[in-house]
Amino acid sequence: MTVEDDDPAPLDAASAMRLIHEQRATTTRHLEPDPRLHYWPWGVAWLVGFGLYFLRFSPDGRTLVAMPQWLPLTALFVLLGGAAAVFAVGSARAWRHVTGDSARRGSWYGTAWGLGFLSLFAVAGRVSGSLPDDLAGLLWSALSVALTGALHLAGGAIWLDRTLFRLGVWLTAVNIAGVLAGPGWHALVVSVAGGGGMLLAGEIARLHRRDRG
Repeated sequence: MTVEDDDPAPLDAASAMRLIHEQRATTTRHLEPDPRLHYWPWGVAWLVGFGLYFLRFSPDGRTLVAMPQWLPLTALFVLLGGAAAVFAVGSARAWRHVTGDSARRGSWYGTAWGLGFLSLFAVAGRVSGSLPDDLAGLLWSALSVALTGALHLAGGAIWLDRTLFRLGVWLTAVNIAGVLAGPGWHALVVSVAGGGGMLLAGEIARLHRRDRG
């Protein structure tokens, strides 16, 4: 038996491993959503939304920038809604072909976010009316950041994602520091350290993904 000259040469071990690695990286890029879609929209929302809140409701009842009272909270909710939409669309496109346990984990995790914030709104809405305005604002923001940090910790544990878990630790520490600093300061700490931390986490996750590819 002879081998024709135009037959493809068999791959050596190094070429075969390189081909497997390239195919695996391509599959990962198609299945995993861009990590920046998970972190950056939320980071911008926190940076701008809580930043506006600090400028309007600064410590000791001061106002650094004159604006309607409704504007900071409205802007924050609009930005958070936009971030949720960007993340949902990006995740749906990336995970539309994924089934089984991975899809179930993602679905249940998303449900946990919805139910968690529904519970938060019920509790904070019931209690905040009995508090002064500055403490009511602190209650809403502190509970929201606390729940966000806890859910990031849970997500990091579910998917063994170090970046997500570390961000959960960071947001929890930022929230505690802001609460200890008091009303007004909490918004500034969450805006700069919390929003900035999410932007940084998105870039770190992108670099890790690139290195894997």
